Amino acid sequence: MKTGILGAASALALSIAMTQAAAADECGAVSIAEMNWASAELMANVDAIILEEGYGCDVTLVPGATETTFASMSERGQPDVAPELWINAVRIALEAAKEEGSLQALNPAPITDLGEGWWVTPAFHAEHPELDTVEKLLERPDLFPHPEDPSMGAFVGCPAGWGCQLVNANLFRAFEMEDKGWRLVDPGSAAGLDGSMARAAERDMPWFGYYWAPTSMIGKYDMVLLPFEAEWAGTENWDGCIALAEQDCLDPQPTSWTVSEVETVVTSGFMDKAGPAASYFENRVFPGDVMNEMLVFMNENQALGEDAAFEFLLTHEDVWTQWVSEEVADRIRGAL
Repeated sequence: MKTGILGAASALALSIAMTQAAAADECGAVSIAEMNWASAELMANVDAIILEEGYGCDVTLVPGATETTFASMSERGQPDVAPELWINAVRIALEAAKEEGSLQALNPAPITDLGEGWWVTPAFHAEHPELDTVEKLLERPDLFPHPEDPSMGAFVGCPAGWGCQLVNANLFRAFEMEDKGWRLVDPGSAAGLDGSMARAAERDMPWFGYYWAPTSMIGKYDMVLLPFEAEWAGTENWDGCIALAEQDCLDPQPTSWTVSEVETVVTSGFMDKAGPAASYFENRVFPGDVMNEMLVFMNENQALGEDAAFEFLLTHEDVWTQWVSEEVADRIRGAL
């Protein structure tokens, strides 16, 4: 009996080893871009753990950024995967690479509820539910008194040198905000922008300004993004005016914010070897509220991507198990 049990156990171990070996042979070596911002760092490490433990891939994380990673993938076919590629900055070249077949978007929306725009605190939104669009709020500068001139409303834009500084300044002119009683505030730095929001949210003071998601600030303070009533005025107005310096944008037109698009992009080489691992990327979607929660965790605990990835896998099994088969999920649970 003992011999039989040992034999069965050996056979089971051999079967598991053969299965894992087959998965490794099918997936092989995979390089993933670990971009230089928190959400992308988290995604890259989650992908690495799931591909290694669930699919038997041999994963290498490669430091990256939007334009440099895209150029490397397009020109050299490495790294294999860009988990969170914000495509507005590389749209034309990316479309060309897709047409020629060197790159492919496996997931056109790997994070929900992302984007840029103008936000207010949840306390203000609850107190003034009637001011539920940008245009309605612009009629009430008196509710956001400027610290140096309370007769004017304060709109907090981007620090000098950021691309969004141009966008906010031109939208400020497009919506004739100065004539409505507003002043555009330069927060001076990223810390200044964050600090102004944090002070207002923590003291139940009104705050109206620019930010983006997913970020730890939006997650921590549960900020509310206001929609624009203005319709999208077209790429010529946005790219040819709103996004340019003021002297190059003489007649900015009111418009809703351009849609922020993020894709998970892979190389043709990855598709040749990935096998079932490719379906993982097709299914992998981070809910925006979960991503913001994880960014808060990373910020408050000074956690790096790998630690945050394990925290996500341990605390949000209900999310990631929807991305993989039950067999793959079992292997990942065993590794955790």
